[in-house]
Amino acid sequence: MPPPALGFSIGDSWDWQLTAPVDLNRDVDVLDLHPALVTAEDITGLREKGVKTICYVSVGTLERTSPDRADFPTEVIGNTYEDWPDERFLDIRRLTILQPLMAARFERCKAMGFDAIEPDNMDVHDNDSGFPITANHTIAYVRLLAATAEGMGLKIAQKNVPDLTEDLVDTFDFAISESCYQDRSCKSYFAYGEAGKPVFNAEYTDRPIHFTKACDIAQKYGLSMILKDRDLTAPALWCPAKD
Repeated sequence: MPPPALGFSIGDSWDWQLTAPVDLNRDVDVLDLHPALVTAEDITGLREKGVKTICYVSVGTLERTSPDRADFPTEVIGNTYEDWPDERFLDIRRLTILQPLMAARFERCKAMGFDAIEPDNMDVHDNDSGFPITANHTIAYVRLLAATAEGMGLKIAQKNVPDLTEDLVDTFDFAISESCYQDRSCKSYFAYGEAGKPVFNAEYTDRPIHFTKACDIAQKYGLSMILKDRDLTAPALWCPAKD
């Protein structure tokens, strides 16, 4: 049985790698990784070094290469995700269908020894999914997923959806955001800091950014911020530590 999940703290440093090759020797407190790119032995080795690990799971889209793709009935598969043509949106209103499928994905993460889940693509309601999905549908779905993770002893993050923070901060253990400085939404996650929960943010190199100013905002709102390439490979730039 995997050991109990490690907790996440404000001020934890982090790195995020979803594209091969991965570098597991980053000097950080937290590594967010795609489970297809690592082994259970890798995760055990990280834990032995005191590194907390987050398992990437797409909960709002289905990837063409997903090994469980055949388990998803066609009626829950919607439009192609414009920015990611190998992914199609899911009808997150179909809770009785999707919950056991996501639970199986979470169980895989747990069996590998991960501490937490990154539930990507929560923002189906903000996209042309092919389904009449609202923010309330999103809230109901991700709260169910949070309960699923909690029942397995896993931590779980709010991923993006800054507009829903007030509805979700009491449910999730921490938050992961993208481009909050560039999108002027960092303040939307402040409730996590007030609740003693960390926020991990990534800015991207393919958009114009003054990273020093971004780090000032990160300091203001208590965010752990990094600068990454869009494909989330190993290189990263971290905000300097503040005295």
